[in-house]
Amino acid sequence: MGSQVVQTLRQGVWASLTGGWYHDPDQNKFNNSCHLYLWIFLLMLPLSLHLALPPTTMALSIYCSSITVFFVLIKLANYRLHLMFDEGEAVVRSSLSDLSKAQEKKSNASDSCLPPSISRCKLLMSVCMCVCMCQEEDSLDDSSETSTQEKPARKIYYKLKLFPGKWINILYDRLTLLALLDRNQDVLENLVAVFMAFLVSFLGFVLLNHGCFKDFWIFQFCLVIASCHYSLLKVKKSSVQDKDAGHNQLVAYSRAAYFCIFCALIWVLEQLLRRKDLPVSSLYGVTIVCYDVLRFTYCFPITFLVGLFPQINTFTIYLLEQIDMHFFGGTAATSLISAVYSILRSLVALSLLYGFCFGALKEPWDEQHTPALFSGFCGLLVVLSYHLSRQSSDPSVLLSLIKSKIMPALVESDEEEEDDTNIKDPLPEKLQNSMKEILLSDIIVCSVAYILTFAITASTVFLSLKVAQLVFLLYALAGTVGFVTHYLIPQLRKHHPWLWISHPVLKTKEYYQFEPREDAVLMWFERLYVGLLCFEKYVVYPAIVLSALTNDGFALSHRKNCDVLLTTVAGLKLLRSSFCNPSFQFLTLLFTLIFFHFDCPRASESFLLDFFIMSIVFHKMRELLLKLHFILVYIAPWQIAWGSAFHAFAQPFAVPHSAMLLLQTLLTTVFYTPLAPFLGSAIFISSYPRPIKFWERNYNTKRIDNSNSRLVSQVDKETGCDDNNLNSIFYEYLTRSLQHSLCGDLMLGRWGNYSAGDCFILASDYLNALVHLIEIGNGLVTFQLRGLEFRGTYCQQREVEAITEGVEEDDACCCCEPGHLPHMLSCNAAFNLRWLAWEVMATKYLLEGYSISENNAATMLQVYDLRKLLITYYLKSIIYYLVHSPKLSTWLKDATIQEALQSYTKWHHIERDPQVFSVKIDEDYVHCLQGVTRASFCNVYLEWIQHCAGKMETPVDSDEDSPLVTLSYALSVLGRRSLGTASHNMSNSLESFLYGFNTLFKGDFRIATKDEWVFTDLDLLQKVVAPAVRMSLKLHQDHFTCLEETEEASILYEAITNYRSNLVICHESDPAWRKAVLSSRDTLLTLRHMIDDGTDEYKIIMLYKRHLSFKVIKINKECVRGLWAGQQQELIFLRNRNPERGSIQNSKQALRNMVNSSCDQPLGYPMYVSPLTTSYAGTHGTLRGIGGGALSLDAIRSWLCSKWLRSVHFVPLNLVEHEPPRSLE
Repeated sequence: MGSQVVQTLRQGVWASLTGGWYHDPDQNKFNNSCHLYLWIFLLMLPLSLHLALPPTTMALSIYCSSITVFFVLIKLANYRLHLMFDEGEAVVRSSLSDLSKAQEKKSNASDSCLPPSISRCKLLMSVCMCVCMCQEEDSLDDSSETSTQEKPARKIYYKLKLFPGKWINILYDRLTLLALLDRNQDVLENLVAVFMAFLVSFLGFVLLNHGCFKDFWIFQFCLVIASCHYSLLKVKKSSVQDKDAGHNQLVAYSRAAYFCIFCALIWVLEQLLRRKDLPVSSLYGVTIVCYDVLRFTYCFPITFLVGLFPQINTFTIYLLEQIDMHFFGGTAATSLISAVYSILRSLVALSLLYGFCFGALKEPWDEQHTPALFSGFCGLLVVLSYHLSRQSSDPSVLLSLIKSKIMPALVESDEEEEDDTNIKDPLPEKLQNSMKEILLSDIIVCSVAYILTFAITASTVFLSLKVAQLVFLLYALAGTVGFVTHYLIPQLRKHHPWLWISHPVLKTKEYYQFEPREDAVLMWFERLYVGLLCFEKYVVYPAIVLSALTNDGFALSHRKNCDVLLTTVAGLKLLRSSFCNPSFQFLTLLFTLIFFHFDCPRASESFLLDFFIMSIVFHKMRELLLKLHFILVYIAPWQIAWGSAFHAFAQPFAVPHSAMLLLQTLLTTVFYTPLAPFLGSAIFISSYPRPIKFWERNYNTKRIDNSNSRLVSQVDKETGCDDNNLNSIFYEYLTRSLQHSLCGDLMLGRWGNYSAGDCFILASDYLNALVHLIEIGNGLVTFQLRGLEFRGTYCQQREVEAITEGVEEDDACCCCEPGHLPHMLSCNAAFNLRWLAWEVMATKYLLEGYSISENNAATMLQVYDLRKLLITYYLKSIIYYLVHSPKLSTWLKDATIQEALQSYTKWHHIERDPQVFSVKIDEDYVHCLQGVTRASFCNVYLEWIQHCAGKMETPVDSDEDSPLVTLSYALSVLGRRSLGTASHNMSNSLESFLYGFNTLFKGDFRIATKDEWVFTDLDLLQKVVAPAVRMSLKLHQDHFTCLEETEEASILYEAITNYRSNLVICHESDPAWRKAVLSSRDTLLTLRHMIDDGTDEYKIIMLYKRHLSFKVIKINKECVRGLWAGQQQELIFLRNRNPERGSIQNSKQALRNMVNSSCDQPLGYPMYVSPLTTSYAGTHGTLRGIGGGALSLDAIRSWLCSKWLRSVHFVPLNLVEHEPPRSLE
């Protein structure tokens, strides 16, 4: 424990303060000395120059030039040495004296023919070589202090080429060099590092020259500069910002990048504030340009110590995402490319809209008449807002669709390659079709919306609403619709409405079903919910925004350009956010009216700006409430779980620091940073800002199978035999099911209210997955699924029990049990539900999945008769696949095969291998002959051969002496001998028999010398014997339920035929298994070898596709973010790798273990982490049935044609019915 604390203080605290320098006892003296003097040089150079020279440009030039030259030399030498290790030639010498003599001899021979400049370069490199030698001798001296052995005589040197034909020997190695300096992979990284070093020195010394720092703060600022420079040369092993332990190249640039950003801001603001004509604007009485942005760089060491700054790429994503969401109404970003793409398209749309708005409001216009340009601006605003809300922030799907249309030949070649590998994924094509459907629909909808908006705003309909009563009627309509849609209906559908009622008021049809077998039935309240939602998104809020724009047009035309820009931004943001997710818009509207019309009417600017500002404030207030709820639930003394002794100490210690906790909560709410419990205790500390996606890296689970593993691992051991790897396919299929239906189910209200960043847990009998909603758009949802272990830890099981247990039977009230009212919860149950960070939203949520049934193979094969039955099915399956092979006629006529099978044509030929054939397991075994003969084989299997041959379209000779019987007999011997070889010739032992059968099941055949004739055509193994092994397992399993299949050949033949077409039987390491699951095959069967906790079992696993019932539990998203951030800090920064640490112990009020175990590895241990997956509303069949699907020209044409044909057929029918009867004449 003491060494761990010292290591944390040295590599965590001290290294964060110095930029990465610390004394590492694991390194030699040379490296530690170099690091120390390097850091002292970087610290004293700016300090001495600032104190010794006047603050002039000359001092700035000297410092910047010195740092630049210094970094160029170091980076050049480092890059050249690594290049030498990559491409250089190693030389073996006996000792240092030999090298010195050889070098001296070579120098004397070559110095006379070299010019003076080259001689000086050679002298310099010789000095470097001597330094390297001294370093090596120093390391040897260090090692000799604790050992009495002699120094090794043989040394390895590398040739460092100076000029063509001229080189010197360097005594060094790559690992020592990496310990001395970090490696930059290419020339670009070296140039970026040198440029960042120059920028740090330039901006830092500029601020020193301007006199921004006095007295001690000069030294402190020089220490910050030195830490930024040192981080560009050597970064400590791990930092708080790293998600994964080990070296992270981005950390090298993060500190310097932040320093440059803040120093540049300070310098620019200093220059601007010196101007007297600086335009200063104010909004709501707050000055936009503030004078208090200096001195933040003082806190650089502390901020990096406590981890308040993320990696620079994470900060970029976070900053662009927050700007896009709060100012432009955008959605969450999924990557750096996504963030840049989102902000660029928002800026392009804003520029276009601002041009129209500025042109319309450039001159005053009569409020009784709306200019056409302003109507065009309103129409364009609605169209762009709608279209942007329908697009994902990830441009990859759109780019792939464009690529398929522009370069179809390249796409077809890629598809052919996928077809060759037989693992084509249908998901990319499905996403492209959804994107194509959205684009075609937007063409029609946007055109119609533009025309309608232009016509309505050009009229006087919104001008007539200027009367306050009419405007408030529109607000009242929005509030009523929002209250019913987003509060009343979701509360009535919850499992415990208002946490008082014991069951949902609005129940689905599946609520009373034990195992639903059909898709969820569409209920009347779901139709009402969708109708109100569409009315609210596409009618109410566009009307409110357009009304505000039109009525404020006259006032805006007399204001500054800045107000025009703010109005454009506000309109774009409000419309996009209303189209994407209007769940909380009615509350924002209500607070806007109450605050600016009743509480502070003098602070109001205009309704549009008020609504815009309140949308940001209300969003932060919701985050604040969620944080406070998480804190109060987590530290409630009557339900806190003591995970360790530290928790017992931290609980009372945190009480007097409540004010600090409240201040942290406010700050973390403003900057959208997680508030993490320190070591899982009641003490909370702030983490660094993160985007909604949270994790920096796209960690996705990679399934291990035969397509991505070495052949030796497939032969010597089970490929990916652990349960987590094998069971991850079920979560992958669950992800595909959610991709198909999640967006539609959210729009139908089946998960309640939702927003970006929300976290849900789907819990069933064996599947427990955390679903993280990342991006919420108009008709699309991007999510990530994290599957937990099937057989989790004790703590996970306790939390799963807390989720699944019911509270309806609780009759307690305080200390007594008086019962409860009908259909109501007891007082204790209602109280306990309010002190949970999670809530059950639905109990019968249906998703397509696989039910798993497993049987112990040892139980089914314990008796010898059952093993004999399996071998019989094995041989019959070989005969079946042989007869049905399209190559049968070729094999029967092949001269090589006929020659190899001459011995099998003789009736007196006996197979006597006692390690393979046995009377206990072979039906055709002849006891008196101690083996198997052709006669005994025909006595048992000839009828089956003739029955199979009789089903062939082309007749095949199948009498006793036919080549078909000979080949069948030979393959039966081969199959049994392969089983005996795989069983290590111990087939009588159950364990060996199961091991051998499992080896054949996964396709590992060890062919004996007698059976090498099968290599004439490998299809005899791959298409006949291998599938026969798998089919025999299914037939043997059916023997216990359908005994008649073993008695009649016709029934057995039909069963094999049906299973061959409808059932997938293969090993789980076969890529065909994953393909079959993702292709939604109805039934699958496999044999799994399970090795866990000393158990060694073989399980026959059967999968049946059906509808699985899940509980949907919504977790406080701030609870999830805080627990994730706490785990990252504890494992990476504090290096607490204790598997029983207190922060992962069960805590049912916060589901702490389940949330922490869902972290990315190595922080958590999820069974499966899906890639970021986007679900579209157009793929949901029920939702398409309500709205008729997406609009397109083809759909409109088909609808018109159907109506026309119906009218054409209807008119003649009416004429016939009303035509008077004709006479017989």
